[in-house]
Amino acid sequence: MILTRGRPLFDLGRTVATPGALGALLEETHVGVWGFLQRHLTGDWGDLDREAAAANDNAVRHGLRILSAYHLPNGTKLWIITEADRSVTTLLLPEDY
Repeated sequence: MILTRGRPLFDLGRTVATPGALGALLEETHVGVWGFLQRHLTGDWGDLDREAAAANDNAVRHGLRILSAYHLPNGTKLWIITEADRSVTTLLLPEDY
């Protein structure tokens, strides 16, 4: 993981979410979006193995797509994907992909 001391590593672009992700975050678990976005933006890739985390570190340096994965309190998996051109960041559930 890239250590940033809370500094953003990249631009999020426009932030969007699928209905499934919003429902899981806001209606089912009452968890806010910003905490997960902040983790993603500062290099805390969540529940990824070493290889995937290293790929994200490389993606930050070389302008590639970034994917983070987090577990919500109810066990639901949340993905956050920032596109390579940094135009959009999407919050979604794996089944929304």
